Amino acid sequence: MIPYNPKIWFAYIFRLHKSDTFRNLYPLLLLIAVYSGAIAYLEIEYFKLKDTSQVKNLYVIHTTLGFVISLLLAYRINSAYDRWWEGRKLWGALVNNSRNLAIKLSVMLKDEKDLAYFRKLIPSYASMLNKHLKDEETSMQLFDHVDLVLDHHKHRPNQIAKMLFQKINDLYITHKISGDQLIILNSEIQSFTDICGACERIKNTPIPYSYSTFIKKFIFIFVLTLPYAYTFILGYYIIPVVSFIFYVLASIELISEEIEEPFGYDDNDLPTTKISENIKKHIEEIL
Repeated sequence: MIPYNPKIWFAYIFRLHKSDTFRNLYPLLLLIAVYSGAIAYLEIEYFKLKDTSQVKNLYVIHTTLGFVISLLLAYRINSAYDRWWEGRKLWGALVNNSRNLAIKLSVMLKDEKDLAYFRKLIPSYASMLNKHLKDEETSMQLFDHVDLVLDHHKHRPNQIAKMLFQKINDLYITHKISGDQLIILNSEIQSFTDICGACERIKNTPIPYSYSTFIKKFIFIFVLTLPYAYTFILGYYIIPVVSFIFYVLASIELISEEIEEPFGYDDNDLPTTKISENIKKHIEEIL
C-alpha cells in the first residue's frame, strides 16, 4: 500500500508513480490519438464533409450513453472500494481479536510454557492467513515449545486454529482454566475462523466476468465513436480531447481492477504483511 499525505495533493498532480494508470495506458493512449487523428483527417481533408452531413448528428448517441456509462463506472468503483474497505475492516478485527485473546490469556495463565506457546502461535495465525490469501508457500516453523508442522495440501489457517483450540481444551482438562474461561476463549478462536472465511469470500468471488468485460467493451466503443461526430466541432483538437476522455474512463476501470482484490501484491493492496508483523509485536508485548 502506498503511503501519502492527503493534505499535500498538488505535488501528486505532476508525479508519476509506477502504479499510475497513465503508465499502463500509455500505449493505448497513443493508439487512440493516432486513430482520432486519422478520423479527423479523413473527414476534414479527404471526404471534406459539410456541417450538414448526417455524421455530425452522431453526438446524440454520446449524449444519451454518457449518463449510462457514468452510472456503470460509479457502481464499478464503489463495488471495488467496498471490497477493499471490507478487507481492511476484517484485518482490523483480526488485530483486535488477537490482542483480546492475548490479554485474557495473560491474566488466566501462570505457566510460562503455556504463555510461550500462545506467544508464538497467535501471531502465526495472522502470518499464515496472509500467506494463504496470497497463495504463498510456507515452510515448517520451529519455535520454543511449539512445533508448527502444517500439511500444505490442507487449509493452513484452519490447522493453526485447531492447534489453538486444542491447547485451550487441554488447559481446561488439566484444570488450568475453568469452564467459563473456556467459553470466553472459544469465542475469540471462533472469530479467527470467521475472519478467514470472510477474507476468502472476497478473494474467491470476483466481480462477475460479464459485467467487467461489458464495461471494457462499452468504454472502447464509446471512445472510438467520439471522433466521428465531434471532429465537426473541434477539428484536430479532437486528438487530445478523445485521448483524455479515454484516459479518464479507462483509469477508473483499472483502479477498480486493482483494489477489488485487496490481498495481492499490487501497490494499493492492503498491507497485510505489515499488519501481521504488528500483531506479532503486540502479542509479544502482552504475553
